[in-house]
Amino acid sequence: MGSINVGDTVAITATIRKRVTEDRVSVLIPSYHQPHSIVDTTPHISSGQKIELVGEVERVDEDTVTVGGKDLGITVKRSAVRLVTSHQPPKRKARQKNPPT
Repeated sequence: MGSINVGDTVAITATIRKRVTEDRVSVLIPSYHQPHSIVDTTPHISSGQKIELVGEVERVDEDTVTVGGKDLGITVKRSAVRLVTSHQPPKRKARQKNPPT
């Protein structure tokens, strides 16, 4: 498995617990021991169904990763995330040299 760095896009496989409101569902996230709900308006969703949450890595520690995004903002163990795409920093353009005068 590749190394996970700040700026990478990662996925977390969560399990649906129950529908909380018409537009939110409660999910169980591996290694995240807090209640969490996300926006999901899918009409036919059932308890136990797997869902993939995608977000951007905001912080990397020795054995944990903080993932942010629309519905996230959680810290989980590295083993709970899967790398989707690596962050590619923008390429710097070569500095133009001024012609001698």
